Amino acid sequence: MALSFQERPTPAAVPPADGAPEPSIGDLVSEIGQDLSRLVRDEIELAKAEIKQESVKAGKAAGMLGGAGYAAHLVALLGSLTVVFALANVMNLAWAALIVTALWAVVGGVLYSAGRKRLRAVNLKPEQTVETLKEDAKWARHPTS
Repeated sequence: MALSFQERPTPAAVPPADGAPEPSIGDLVSEIGQDLSRLVRDEIELAKAEIKQESVKAGKAAGMLGGAGYAAHLVALLGSLTVVFALANVMNLAWAALIVTALWAVVGGVLYSAGRKRLRAVNLKPEQTVETLKEDAKWARHPTS
């Protein structure tokens, strides 16, 4: 598991001994680059751990929703059969089955139409992200303006 910011080991700063030369600008820049690289790697590891943990939870939840969907399908199937047999007491069994089938066809058609309408409204292009990336690129080309 990744360490939090407070738990991460940090190298002890060693003060220069009397008469020892101070580190050069290049050494300091190199050290900053190494620290930044280590920080980015640690943050990526932390993000991976969090995503893995949340993925496990999401997988379990999706499995439960799948089971609930299957149970709902069985309820609809057995409820339909119950309605067919109840209608068979007042009419021919074939007509009762045809009426229940027609009802399900209407329900399916309405759901299809509503789903298709909503799907047309979906825009998979992340507009805000694209806009901010364009702004970042513009700034990178001209950081002073």
